[in-house]
Amino acid sequence: MLTILGFAMIATFLVLIMMKKMSPIAALVLIPALFCVAVGQGAQLGDYVIEGVGNLAPTAAMLMFAIVYFGVMIDVGLFDPIVRGILRFCKADPLRIVVGTALLAAIVSLDGDGSTTFMITVSAMYPLYKRLKMSLVVLTGIAATANGIMNTLPWGGPTARAATALKLDAGDIFVPMIPALGVGLLFVLVLAYVLGRRERTRLGHLTLHEALQPQTETVLVKAGGEGAATGGAGAATGGAGTGTGADAEAPHHDGAFQGLDPRRETLRPKLYWFNAGLTLTLLTAMIMELLPIPVLFLLGAALALTVNFPKMADQKARIAAHADNVLNVSGMVFAAAVFTGVLTGTGMVEHMADWLVGAIPEAMGPHMAIVTGLLSLPLTYFMSNDGFYFGVLPVLAEAGAAHGVSPLEIARASLVGQPLHMSSPLVPAVYVLVGMAKVEFGDHTRFTVKWAALTCLVVLGAGILFGII
Repeated sequence: MLTILGFAMIATFLVLIMMKKMSPIAALVLIPALFCVAVGQGAQLGDYVIEGVGNLAPTAAMLMFAIVYFGVMIDVGLFDPIVRGILRFCKADPLRIVVGTALLAAIVSLDGDGSTTFMITVSAMYPLYKRLKMSLVVLTGIAATANGIMNTLPWGGPTARAATALKLDAGDIFVPMIPALGVGLLFVLVLAYVLGRRERTRLGHLTLHEALQPQTETVLVKAGGEGAATGGAGAATGGAGTGTGADAEAPHHDGAFQGLDPRRETLRPKLYWFNAGLTLTLLTAMIMELLPIPVLFLLGAALALTVNFPKMADQKARIAAHADNVLNVSGMVFAAAVFTGVLTGTGMVEHMADWLVGAIPEAMGPHMAIVTGLLSLPLTYFMSNDGFYFGVLPVLAEAGAAHGVSPLEIARASLVGQPLHMSSPLVPAVYVLVGMAKVEFGDHTRFTVKWAALTCLVVLGAGILFGII
């Protein structure tokens, strides 16, 4: 019964948000609460939610201060050179813009943090997509899928979890998978090329000459409105705002496709190398795990604000500029805590996993690595990485060992589902992505799932072809 109710709860959630009958936050809270009562454990709902919130609180803290930190770095111009380089490559060609999105997302993903990747990618590319009236779900879909491939880096999370769960070396899991993951990344670039051609054809009425014509328009930037981190009309994304949080009107000249306004008052060119050094130090400390990531971003955000904006009023203005994003993302994380808390606390996850493992025919035993790769698609989408790698993977590895399948093969196959996992409603970073790009989560899901699943199958096929899996 718990198995059926678990799948029913997930299906109900997905259907309602894809049909836009409920907002993601409301669905994440109300649906699991209803199902918790339905399984006769309503009295324990509070305990499940508190436990879920406790588990996700560090993630929420990390996202809050990461948004502030990278929002400030965008404001002060740290990423302007990278953005200008990508924009020079993209010009006004939809095909190049989509391919540039994939390249930028893949490069920035090297830091191992999805939220960082999405903040930088959307901040850079959003103005181009809006200016050419391109489909924003293409932006979110390509960014999420590219990040999913790169999320398998040893410091990205899944590989470390698989290594911990099966008591293996992370390098032994990841290094042999590099060729298959390389094929997956190449497929994402091909997909970006195809989608870019489709966008170019759809927007064929807008010629390159017309797109590059300078335009002057008046933009009203209000306090608490579309700030730097949201990719809207605020200072960090090339709008006319001054970054002070005050109402301002100014001419906006975007004919040159400057993704980040080179005249914004928040720029700190004299502090460029300090900010670059601080960011490099922060990312190095993350990779070396010198301190917990939430603590690193808390310290980094405080230091970045203090050095770049010594005046208290300016610090408040920067925090206010990113407050909407912080509130939306942290709210979504705590709402997701209700969903995961109920799934875990009621025992639904355990029963679902046991049922899936038990449903595997005995004849498939020698092929458990392939089975693990296929199961990683739905399981990492409907479950957290912790739930899959620490709850399900050891069971799959044990079943494979009984048929002579190496735990290393099982571990490598378990990474296959990550491109799809990055669009899961249980991944906090995806809400940063859709929030900044102003895309409905349901629209993102409908567009992205099929392409992300296809990318996963390409990685699995490459792994089998190369003899890795």
